[in-house]
Amino acid sequence: MSCAPEHAPAAPAGTGPRYRDIVRDGVWDQNVVFTQMLALCPLMAVTGTATNGLGMGLASTAVLVASNTLVASLRRWVSPSVRIPVFIVLIATLVTLVDMSLNAWLHDLHKVLGLFIALIVVNCAILGRAEAFASRQPVLASAADGLAMGAGFTLALVVLGGTRELLGSGTLFAGASLLLGESFRFLELTLVPGYKGFLMMILPPGGFLALGFLMALQRVGAARRARNKAGETLPSGAGA
Repeated sequence: MSCAPEHAPAAPAGTGPRYRDIVRDGVWDQNVVFTQMLALCPLMAVTGTATNGLGMGLASTAVLVASNTLVASLRRWVSPSVRIPVFIVLIATLVTLVDMSLNAWLHDLHKVLGLFIALIVVNCAILGRAEAFASRQPVLASAADGLAMGAGFTLALVVLGGTRELLGSGTLFAGASLLLGESFRFLELTLVPGYKGFLMMILPPGGFLALGFLMALQRVGAARRARNKAGETLPSGAGA
């Protein structure tokens, strides 16, 4: 796993980035987890439940949006020779603010996520988007890119956490009201009453198995979409 910058969506010459492409890349085509295989350490550590995955995803999204916006705003005043240290300082500052905010207002969730909030600083996806996209694009497009990438990361965390929780204990978003607040109580579901649980799915080996199957499904879906798109672009009678 490397922190090499990811590719930003290509835009036609003389035009700005297309927001539809930004959203599609962030959520699906260049999903942080399923496509780029980044941020796997917090992914494995906090996705024992969908609630934990949602909390980490929202925290990471807040950092992504804020860091992309700041980098895009300051890019003309930052020397290329020191841009990476500057980006890291900005990201570290934002992560510290998020960490303190969670500790103050969502203390139970902060206790569960623990050290992995601070480790958002070294999340390759955040630094990669700052370098590959925000340092080259306008502020609004960079904020949209951060939101889309954060949404894709949150989706991966919630889907993986929900899969492990459902198979491991038969519940979904257990403890959401305690960790995220009373407004999230509607998420708490017991889908399999009396289910004894499959312990391995809550443990790290189950996380790797679930991630592997989900990545395989994403690859199959992406390949099928590519074939359909290629078929639509073939001229009439080309297959004759």
